[in-house]
Amino acid sequence: MNWDDTPTDTAAGTEAGERLVDAGAAGEDQAIEAALRPKNLGEFVGQERVREQLDLVLRAARQRGATADHVLLSGAPGLGKTTLSMIIAAEMGAPIRITSGPAIQHAGDLAAILSSLAEGEVLFLDEIHRMSRPAEEMLYMAMEDFRVDVVVGKGPGATAIPLELPPFTLVGATTRAGLLPPPLRDRFGFTGHMDFYEPAELERVLHRSAQLLDVEIESDGAAEIAGRSRGTPRIANRLLRRVRDYAQVKADGVITRSIAETALGVYEVDGRGLDRLDRAVLGALLKLFGGGPVGLSTLSVAVGEERETVEEVAEPFLVREGLLARTPRGRVATPAAWEHLGLRPPQNAGGSGGQQGLFGV
Repeated sequence: MNWDDTPTDTAAGTEAGERLVDAGAAGEDQAIEAALRPKNLGEFVGQERVREQLDLVLRAARQRGATADHVLLSGAPGLGKTTLSMIIAAEMGAPIRITSGPAIQHAGDLAAILSSLAEGEVLFLDEIHRMSRPAEEMLYMAMEDFRVDVVVGKGPGATAIPLELPPFTLVGATTRAGLLPPPLRDRFGFTGHMDFYEPAELERVLHRSAQLLDVEIESDGAAEIAGRSRGTPRIANRLLRRVRDYAQVKADGVITRSIAETALGVYEVDGRGLDRLDRAVLGALLKLFGGGPVGLSTLSVAVGEERETVEEVAEPFLVREGLLARTPRGRVATPAAWEHLGLRPPQNAGGSGGQQGLFGV
């Protein structure tokens, strides 16, 4: 199974972290994931193209006896970026140093980390797009020339002292690759994009996790959980643990399709992976505003959530599932949304939202 350590980068992180289907990880998740992570590329499930390409990069580096090229991994939270960084270090037989972009606010912070690296060490920099600009500019030279200039003093008397660095491998991870400046992206020797998982891949993840957790799961039970996991291994494993709890308390401990359906119904995760917040957004859009279009602020007030929570926590999955569309006039429900909630759309659904235009047309 493959997922990352750090919470998702959203302004509504507190609200998102409380959701069973949130792709971020904190607390219990981090502790359990450490035991469930695959240790090498052979155990890593999914991401076939990235895994094959990365395997070639690492094998070639080992045969040359050289440090592996810098690696950039992009994709949504929970898809395996942190796991792959640890696998890179393991495959190269090197230690790994883990930090994040928000933790590096000054060039001196980065210089302290880089100067303490051992030869061949892997530096994993999560959410690299959130690093400060001075540190980012220092990283350019460190990646390309394995050297940094440490500035001592201020003003006319300032002196730049060159500091040689041992060869190292930087593994950068980002959920927003578009925010990375081109000079930084160009310095990575290998770039891999992590895609959402297919249900069959998630079933393999679940069977492996169930074995490690000593849980008996039937194929139809794994398929039911996989179908509600939003294409994300971290969510699949979280749902697996909650279904395990239900099976242990309410049944004989074996996860079947019926047990999975009932358990996830208790936790309000429906057949497409929508939870309470997702259905509240869709319900308000359909029942109160006739399917839209409606402004984000109005929709968030109707749901009783912050604007950022609706926009950054609920909407991305609803858009990806084809249940909601963002238009210049506002949010609009799709025919699939009406069908999913079992409602019949009005004649003008998706048009004026059941409201007359300015001139009553």
